[in-house]
Amino acid sequence: MVDYRLQRRLAAELLGVGESRIWINPDPKLEEEISQAVTRRDVEKLIHKGVIRVKPRKGNSHTRWLERRRARQEGKRRGYGKREGSVGARQDEKEVWMGRIRKIRRTLRWLRDHGMIDRRTYRKLYIKAKGGAFRSAADLKLHLQQMGLLKGERSG
Repeated sequence: MVDYRLQRRLAAELLGVGESRIWINPDPKLEEEISQAVTRRDVEKLIHKGVIRVKPRKGNSHTRWLERRRARQEGKRRGYGKREGSVGARQDEKEVWMGRIRKIRRTLRWLRDHGMIDRRTYRKLYIKAKGGAFRSAADLKLHLQQMGLLKGERSG
C-alpha cells in the first residue's frame, strides 16, 4: 500500500472537504503518477483527470424515524413504558381545564338559547361549572336530568 497522505491532504484543501472524503484511484498502473504529484498543481491535474475524486456525503436515513412517527400517530409506542414525567408534565392541566370548561359553557349557552333552562338556572350552573362541579358536559346533562331542571323533559 502506497502512502498518499500528502496527495490526500492537498486534494482535501483544494476541494474544500475533509481528508476522509478524498477518493484516490487504487489502480496499480497509476501508482507512480500519483506518488510523483507533490505540488498543488500536480494534484489539480489528477483531480481534473478523475484520478482523485470527492466521495459523496453520507446522510442518515429518515425512513425509520418516519415509520416510528406514523406508528405513534396511530397510538402505538405510547404505553406506560415509554412515558416519562407525570401526567401534568405530558399534558398541561390548564389546557385540559380550558377544553372542559369551554365545552360545558357552550352546552349551557345552547340550553339557555333553546329555552331548555331559564336565565337564573343558567347563571347558577355557570357559577357551579366555574367551581369545578362538573367533570364534563355529559356530567352537566346528567345533573340537569337528576335535578329535573330541563324544560320539556320529564325527570325520571
